[in-house]
Amino acid sequence: MDKISIIIPVYNVEPYIKKCLESVINQTYTNLEILCINDGSTDNSGKICEDYAKQDKRIRVFHKANGGLSSARNIGLRNFTGDYIGFVDSDDWIEPNMYELLYNLAKEKNVAVSVAGFSNDTDTATIPRNNVKPISNAILTQKEMLSYVFKLNYYNAFHIIVCNKLYSAGIFLRNNVFFDEQLKFGEDNLFTPTVFLTDGCTGAYIDRSLYHYYQRPTSLMNSTAIQTKSECIFRAFNAVIKLFTDNGYDDLVPLVKKEYCYNASLLAEEAIAIKNERMYTEMQKKIQLYFTEYKELTREYPERIERVRKLLEG
Repeated sequence: MDKISIIIPVYNVEPYIKKCLESVINQTYTNLEILCINDGSTDNSGKICEDYAKQDKRIRVFHKANGGLSSARNIGLRNFTGDYIGFVDSDDWIEPNMYELLYNLAKEKNVAVSVAGFSNDTDTATIPRNNVKPISNAILTQKEMLSYVFKLNYYNAFHIIVCNKLYSAGIFLRNNVFFDEQLKFGEDNLFTPTVFLTDGCTGAYIDRSLYHYYQRPTSLMNSTAIQTKSECIFRAFNAVIKLFTDNGYDDLVPLVKKEYCYNASLLAEEAIAIKNERMYTEMQKKIQLYFTEYKELTREYPERIERVRKLLEG
């Protein structure tokens, strides 16, 4: 059997990491390499990983100074030995047969990337993400996948996140693909299109919710955090726009601009919540930049357009 390397970045997740690791080590697909990258945790997360490694020889633990999610995942990408790669975040968990199903799908269709649906989970509920439009059982082309990840109105379960996907290791070995470590937020927005744009990248989708994306209770960000988040997210989107243009996918650029506008609207709401007038004004300018694309590509949802319009008009 091919080996699947699963990369788990770990940072101060003591209440969650055991559930995550249990869901991985108990996969029905057993030929796994589990790389836990302790990103400078100040709680017992690193020790818990080490304890599990003593019990399961498939687990390898790396300890590093805190550098963020992207840098932790990159340690995994520089040290894996498997034939396929998956990513699991350390406060999430997965269905017992997730990697068996994704592996079988990749082999059956002979594709570089296999994708499953996922759910948003809280302490009290599991809410599946659903695609509004069906995705074909046929092999997905590069362009289809690039389109789906930015058509969240229709393909919310396919999504741009990295953790509901299984990747052929050849993608990374041949193309030297890594996460941008300057991006502390929104790193998947750039990484996923970069992977899909590698030569000959095709995919397949299974319409089953296999990944559990845990929604931690959150507090409001401070002004420094929201500024950093803004810089990272829009840097990622601008990089994707350039990638699409450079690779002959100009017709997909409006999809990216729509998501740019949408994310600006979310940050505008956060700026209002923390009473940061300067940031709100800045987000209004970013909304205005691509509001035309947002209106055109969200016309089936007039209430969403109206929400963004009110933020734009203040």
